[in-house]
Amino acid sequence: MDQQLVSAAFPAAAASVSAARRFVRRVLTEWGMEIVADDAVLATSELATNAVTYAGTSFEVCCRVDDDKLHVEVRDHHPTRRIAMPGLDASSGRGLPSTARLADSWGVTYDRLAKSVWFRLPASDGSAAGSYTQSLPLADSGAPPVLRPGAGEEWSPAEAVEDPFVRAVETVRDVLGAEGAAVLLTERDGRLKLGASDGLAPEVRTGSLRVADLGPEGQRGIPWVLDDVPAESAAHPIASILAARSLAAAPLRAQGRTAGVLVAVSAEPGRFGPSDAERLGRIADEVALSLERARVGELERSWRGWLSFVAEASDLLAGTLDQERTMALVAQLVVPRLASWCAVYTVDEAGKARPAYTWHLDETRIDALRKLLDHADPVPAVDVPGPWNGFGSAPEPVRDEAGSLVTDLAYNFPLIARGRRIGMIVIGRPKQDRFLRGVIDLAEELSRRAALAIDNARLYSAQMAMSSALQRSLLPPAVPEIPGLEVAVVYEPAGERSEVGGDFYDVFNCVDEEGRPCWRFAIGDVCGTGPEAAAVTGLARHALRILAAEGLSVPDVLTRLNRLILGEGTRARLLTLLHGEISLSKDGDGVRLRLVSAGHPPALVLHPDGLVAEAVTAQPLLGVIDEVEFEIDTVELKRGQVLLCVTDGVTERRADGRLLGDDQGLERLLGSCTGLSAGAVAARVQRAVRDFGPEPSGDDVALIALRVS
Repeated sequence: MDQQLVSAAFPAAAASVSAARRFVRRVLTEWGMEIVADDAVLATSELATNAVTYAGTSFEVCCRVDDDKLHVEVRDHHPTRRIAMPGLDASSGRGLPSTARLADSWGVTYDRLAKSVWFRLPASDGSAAGSYTQSLPLADSGAPPVLRPGAGEEWSPAEAVEDPFVRAVETVRDVLGAEGAAVLLTERDGRLKLGASDGLAPEVRTGSLRVADLGPEGQRGIPWVLDDVPAESAAHPIASILAARSLAAAPLRAQGRTAGVLVAVSAEPGRFGPSDAERLGRIADEVALSLERARVGELERSWRGWLSFVAEASDLLAGTLDQERTMALVAQLVVPRLASWCAVYTVDEAGKARPAYTWHLDETRIDALRKLLDHADPVPAVDVPGPWNGFGSAPEPVRDEAGSLVTDLAYNFPLIARGRRIGMIVIGRPKQDRFLRGVIDLAEELSRRAALAIDNARLYSAQMAMSSALQRSLLPPAVPEIPGLEVAVVYEPAGERSEVGGDFYDVFNCVDEEGRPCWRFAIGDVCGTGPEAAAVTGLARHALRILAAEGLSVPDVLTRLNRLILGEGTRARLLTLLHGEISLSKDGDGVRLRLVSAGHPPALVLHPDGLVAEAVTAQPLLGVIDEVEFEIDTVELKRGQVLLCVTDGVTERRADGRLLGDDQGLERLLGSCTGLSAGAVAARVQRAVRDFGPEPSGDDVALIALRVS
């Protein structure tokens, strides 16, 4: 195969893991290497997750084919971060052992600027590796897929490929000269099922035949011979079912258990002897070896399906911080892949569990299931998974409405996050479809990850609610009516950030130095975000009102506020502030503004002819210089003129290395607002900020527009 090379870069975000998987699958599909695509995608998913989670940087995925080997490399920008294999009890960091198991070889390469984790796979597969079909697809197919078991004792030889058994019975007839031969395989419940036969009547049915019917030799794993069996003898059920007067049998032993039995039969008594039993035993050993290979292959497919499912589920759970959506996602991951229905319980402050989300494979049965759970016994608070059945206590009408749900098998899994029980997951299946060990293990792993995702969503929701309440408390409840003046305000916090921002505005009633009614307005920006910035924001807004109510002039208010901020010591934050007083002009044809701009973006005046000019002079910001004297600027606004005041969330809105305020960008924007009302001016500026770049703004936006009407 000629050398092929392609690469792609991804940002340090959870969504990049899915994007990296899609990239690798698309590339390998284009190269005609679908047979190894599943292994490559799974290993890439683990390494990309490590890059995002532990390196925390952007990363690059490079795919290369060289010397008939597929080489995939995930490169991040933390060359000094060491990689350690997790311990046996580790609940995270399983990516490297998974990669080691999937790949022919793997390793870590460091250079001066980056770290690369790579793995290699055969470009064309000739072995079991890379040849599996994912057992747990996340796309719903309309019916539950077959779930491969996760432990050896749950695997059924009846699921193995039949070809070796067909060859075995043909060989037995040839070698022993038997009239018929059969392979009986052990199912999970201990019954024997006909796996293959040659020379037997087509109507043969094994019925209730079980491993216990093999006799003492079969129980010990020793070949045996029956030389003269009376017709329809109840003492020899195998011979009776196969209509044999004599038979030779040899157990199929795999991993210390009887996986089935190989039988040669004849209608004549005395047909087989000890030498026949010995030869049959050797053939049985070869068949058992084929069974063991099939079992190992099945477990390998199960492991790969398990790992792929958990990787996809973790990716989906990490993609949302909405608690209700997370619980719904958990239930829909469980159904139908692991169970027929699922109920997610949460625990309230009193420790009482209640079903918060319920889902059933048959949506028409969700209401009946929810009602049944509401009237059932309380789900016990357990620390380890276990079976549960509390439906018997439900009232008879409820049980009648639920129908067969009452007899379903249910399993309870605790949701424990950060050492605290936050709820439970209960999953159920019809009574004839018992839970395999592999299903329980998989559901337990999913419940651990779901608990952390639900708790993260809960904490995020609580933090957002607290942040929103604090943000609202830092903004004025209403804007007063000012005769002859239109006032429009905008406040927009940055993106979906949970931290409180430092931008604020205020417009309030006041009296001037001569005791006449007037109004004050302010717009400011505290350096930084979070509680420290919020503390200074609250101090500034409330101090402005208090100091103005005491009759202090605009410059004196800023001088006193500067001292208050400096008095905060190490908790102090820099503050830019534009503060002004509004009074009606004596001629009644406008308003008079007395302004001070302390390090704030300049206020702009829009004239009716479209001319835009700065209205204030720049002065020192607050919280830096102890003794500072502020000078006042006076502006007369006439009919049709607009004063626009903004924070740097407007002027410093960034896109492709440019700022909205570059090259008088804000002045040009305001100049296009001629003839608009104050509200329309504010809306146009707000829309321009949103549309300036494809990404959400990284800073709060606050603005005040005043227009003389």
